[in-house]
Amino acid sequence: MTALAPVLQAFFTDRLIAQRHASGHTIAGYRDTFRLLLGFAAAKTGKKPSALDIADLDAPLIAAFLDYLEHGRHNTVRTRNWRLAAIHSMFGYATLHHPEHAAVIQRVLAIPAKRYQRTLLTWLTEPEADALLAAPDRGTWTGRRDHAMLLLAVQTGLRISELITLNRGDINLGAGPHVHCVGKGRKERVTPLTTLTVTVLRGWLTEHGGDPHDPLFPTRASARLSRDAIEHRLAGYLTTARRACPPLRDKQVTMHTLRHTAAMRLLHAGTDIAVIALWLGHEQIRTAQTYLHADMAQKERAIARVTPPGTAPGRYQPPDPLLAFLDGL
Repeated sequence: MTALAPVLQAFFTDRLIAQRHASGHTIAGYRDTFRLLLGFAAAKTGKKPSALDIADLDAPLIAAFLDYLEHGRHNTVRTRNWRLAAIHSMFGYATLHHPEHAAVIQRVLAIPAKRYQRTLLTWLTEPEADALLAAPDRGTWTGRRDHAMLLLAVQTGLRISELITLNRGDINLGAGPHVHCVGKGRKERVTPLTTLTVTVLRGWLTEHGGDPHDPLFPTRASARLSRDAIEHRLAGYLTTARRACPPLRDKQVTMHTLRHTAAMRLLHAGTDIAVIALWLGHEQIRTAQTYLHADMAQKERAIARVTPPGTAPGRYQPPDPLLAFLDGL
C-alpha cells in the first residue's frame, strides 16, 4: 500500500474526528474534496485511487485540479479556495508523518489562494419578500410547510444547514418565543421569534404532530429535507413570485439570500452591527460589516450629513506641463 491511503485515512479519523472534533458539515466538505481530487488524479495518472502515492499529487496536478474546479465544474473562486484549504490541511498533516515527501508537500502548501472580486450582497426588499412568502400554496400540506420554513428563514436568518437540522423541540412558543440552533463551528444560539412567525409555526406544529426530536420541516416520509430539495422548492416559488413582483426577475436568489434579507431588515431598523453579528452567529463582527457596505441608504444619509455647505464647483488645474502629462495617463 502507498503512503497516501493510510495518511488520508488517519487525517480524517485522527486529526479531524479525534483531535479537532470537526463538525459533520466540515467532514462532509473535506470528504467531497478528496473524492473529487482522487477521481481527477486517477483519470490523469491512470492509477486506481488506492494506488496513488503522495508524489502523484504534486503541485502541477493540484493546480490542474483547481483549474478543473473552476472551468470544468464551474465552481466559484470561493469554492475553489475552500477546496484548496482542505488540501492544505491534509498535506500539513502528512508532512508530520512522511518527511521523505517534504519537497512535494511544501510545493503543494505553497499554492496560494486565488484572489477574487467581492460582489455586493443581494437581499430582498419588503415587497419582494412578501411576494416570495405568498408563493407557496397554503391549501396543501407541502405549501404550509414551505411557507413556515421560508418565513422562519426570512425572519431569523438561519442558514440552510441550520434549517435542515432543526427539530420540533428547538422551537419554543411560550414566554419569550425563540428558536434554538447549533450553527457553524458548533456555536449554539437562540433567536427570538416575531408574533407572525409564532402564529405560523404554532399552526404548523399543531397540524403536523411528532416527538421533540423529529424534524421540524420533514418530507412526506418524515425524513429531513436535503439542501438540494429546499433550493429546488425555492426556485419553483421564485418563478411564481416573479410574476407578481417583476423586480425579482433581476435577482439571483438562493436560501442564503434570505439570510442576507434578515440582516438587512435588522440594519434598516437601526440595530447595531454587533447585535446583527450575534443574531446571525458570526464568529467576528467584521463579517457582518459587509451589510454596511451593501446599504446605500446609510451611505446616502452619511454623505448628506458631511457635505460642506457653499462649496464652489471647479476643476483641478495642474501647475506644470509635466504634472499635466502624468495626470492624463
